[in-house]
Amino acid sequence: MKILLVKLSSLGDVVHTLPVVQDIRIAMPDAQIDWVVEKSFASLLARSEGLHRVIPCEIRRWRKSFWTAVTRQEWQAFKARLRQEAYDAVIDLQGLTKSALVARLARLAPGGKRYALANQTDGSGYEAPTRWVADVAITVEPHVHAVLRSRELAARALGYAPAAAARFGLKVPATPAKINDHFPKGRIAFVHGTSRADKQWPLSHWVALGQRLNTAGYQVLLPHGNAAELATSEAIAAALNGALAGSAVVPPALALDALTGELAQCAGVIGVDSGVSHIAVALDLPHVQIYNFDTAWRTGPAATAAPGHGGRQLSVFAQPAPGVEEVWQAWLSCSTAGVAA
Repeated sequence: MKILLVKLSSLGDVVHTLPVVQDIRIAMPDAQIDWVVEKSFASLLARSEGLHRVIPCEIRRWRKSFWTAVTRQEWQAFKARLRQEAYDAVIDLQGLTKSALVARLARLAPGGKRYALANQTDGSGYEAPTRWVADVAITVEPHVHAVLRSRELAARALGYAPAAAARFGLKVPATPAKINDHFPKGRIAFVHGTSRADKQWPLSHWVALGQRLNTAGYQVLLPHGNAAELATSEAIAAALNGALAGSAVVPPALALDALTGELAQCAGVIGVDSGVSHIAVALDLPHVQIYNFDTAWRTGPAATAAPGHGGRQLSVFAQPAPGVEEVWQAWLSCSTAGVAA
């Protein structure tokens, strides 16, 4: 059976959808699974165990220059790649007009069908064309975690029962953790960057938390994705390294696949609600996710916990923001639950 998944963006949403691939592989071992995604996230999907083909697109960019010859050529090339295969099932896991368009363009095998959400779920975007295009529109529980929503939709479309716990299936080579004499417990990555300013955690809190981690034997890793995040990383590093050189490391800008590999070497991750934090969940790392809004029920790590790892990944919520002590206590709990840091 040939199956096409359509989940174009954003990073966090793509990560939340990864368990669908593993569910299908367990239920239908002979299935061929392809996935259409924005090009900027394609390198992450290249690490997804069992995917046959990743089909990149750049709809975000194309719609800003749809009138140009270059965009028309790239669009035609994308459509040609998309239609190389005829699919028995095309599943729109995003529920937006752009994903409905991709699903409609995909070629069906004889008897093949397109599946999509029939309703909006709480806190998620939804646009009516997704169900207009579908041959089968599936209604799901409105108040549902983002991971469970995708897993439920795919399972009902293909007629199987999903596994009890989510498996993300990211292929990351086993490499030794980066440890030095001053920081024998390894590195903790701080994911301070987010696309929304109102999700950020105060700079002073990051510094105070970093100082506690340094004292406990951890070095702090400060990845960044743009100039503003680099400035924040450098400010945190300057404060921490003033006490002891090497207390914090600011790496060069990393592509998504390289960043995933770097996170996999860490003893854990502490971060705001962002796509990179969700990668930490997918890697099954000890992880604290910081929320200024009460939305952890929809995107936080609790609903994805692996058997025996309960408490290894926690969310902390408070307004206007959680305090350093709350996050520190959550980290102590995570670092000693299931697998010791």
